[in-house]
Amino acid sequence: MSAEEPEWKRLDRRTIAVTALRVAGVAVLVVVPASFSLREVLPVWAVLALVLTAPILAACVGAAVDGLRWSRTGYRVLPDRFELRRGIVVRSRRSLERDRIRTVDITASPLLRLFRLAHVKIGTGEQASGEAGALSLNPVGRADAEWLRTTLLDRAAASEDPTGRDGVLSTLDTSWVRYAPMSFVTPTLGAAAFGGALQVAEWFGLRSDVVNWALDVLDGLPLAGALVLLVAVGLAVGVVAATALFVEMWWQYRLEREPGGTLRVRRGLLTTRSISVEERRLRGVELVEPLGNRLLGAARLDAVATGLARGQDDKSASHNTLHPAAPLEQVHRIAAVVLREPVSPTEAVRLRAHPSAALGRRIRWALAAVVAVELPLLVLGLTVTPLLLHVAWLSAVVLLPVAVALAFAAYRSLGHGITGGYLLARHGALRRGTVALRRGGVIGWTVRQSVFQRRRGLLTVTATTAAGSQAYAVYDVAEAEGLAFAEQAVPGLLTPFLERDER
Repeated sequence: MSAEEPEWKRLDRRTIAVTALRVAGVAVLVVVPASFSLREVLPVWAVLALVLTAPILAACVGAAVDGLRWSRTGYRVLPDRFELRRGIVVRSRRSLERDRIRTVDITASPLLRLFRLAHVKIGTGEQASGEAGALSLNPVGRADAEWLRTTLLDRAAASEDPTGRDGVLSTLDTSWVRYAPMSFVTPTLGAAAFGGALQVAEWFGLRSDVVNWALDVLDGLPLAGALVLLVAVGLAVGVVAATALFVEMWWQYRLEREPGGTLRVRRGLLTTRSISVEERRLRGVELVEPLGNRLLGAARLDAVATGLARGQDDKSASHNTLHPAAPLEQVHRIAAVVLREPVSPTEAVRLRAHPSAALGRRIRWALAAVVAVELPLLVLGLTVTPLLLHVAWLSAVVLLPVAVALAFAAYRSLGHGITGGYLLARHGALRRGTVALRRGGVIGWTVRQSVFQRRRGLLTVTATTAAGSQAYAVYDVAEAEGLAFAEQAVPGLLTPFLERDER
């Protein structure tokens, strides 16, 4: 190593203590429930000894292994690249050119925050999950994490915004919490709470007692009343859980534009997160309106940018979300500020409606879905028990109007348009998304037409890009209008293929 090159730095040594506590906690969660079953086959002193010694032994083993990992892991920042070496049995060394680094995200769980540490994830811009697209330093000190973020994202300073829309762009308004329960997450969390309660009761050998207690409470109620009570309790628990989840994810939310043209989102109550997006990688925004939020006039804002990780963990963590659910006017304003436009493209133009044939397709899909649910019930009702016949017609009475209503909602959500340097596409009934994509970011078009679409004179045109989900479709648009839209959005890109078809 030459004298000019910086020395290798190690992860923070406190990682050993963090790992020891984490492993000990997992051991406690495993051993304590198991001890209630083991006490039936082992003496009390043996069970107590197991409960006391197992976490200690697990912590020692975890600390030893992590200490070895710590001693064999190093990183350094060179003028032109970032290097990471690690490995206990098999040594590996990775080197990334600094101009390929797109994101440096910082996450700190409650345990890491206790030790003033952070997990740093360095994104390379590759649309892949795992080590193919990112490097992780877990953990480093908070000061080192901030130094890595500012150093690796250091770019030539961008020109100042004449409108002065730099600095803090948005902070959390506690009134936005009211949108959290208006989500399909709410009933899911309520149902999960019932399952979790039964699982915990099983650990302590109390499952039958809990079930009997619940049956005693519902015994005096008619069937319909019991179902209503269960649904009400589940929804109440789901509302509390969804609200708590929103608060944990978005507390201390802060969106700001840093010098050099980097958008930074900081949020989190227990686990803090810091996500950075370079503006030069931004290709547009997506306005997301889940059904519940749409009914209240709210939406959230996602970034359409290159270099954002697309793994499952990042999806669950809202990795590309710039703004949480908030009033639509607020989200439009932030979209305009983020894109440095006087007016957000998502509200600057009235989207074109799609042909009525698109409505017919969605109604047929809705009816087919109802038939797919009802047909097995009818077959079983005729062959197994007549009770399922009553379930079939009762569920059909509920599902049929809901399915048709969703079909109409899906049709009304269809739309496309062009405004300035952006093309817009909107679709979705339960989750309506309106994407404003920079026309210069479109690298290709995909035109698809099924047999059924051909009979109705419809097709689907999809803009491909290196950003976001990489494909944004305009569904069930009239043939001539869809091709004209693609040609107008990016002139010349589709022309050679259209001329070939004409010949």
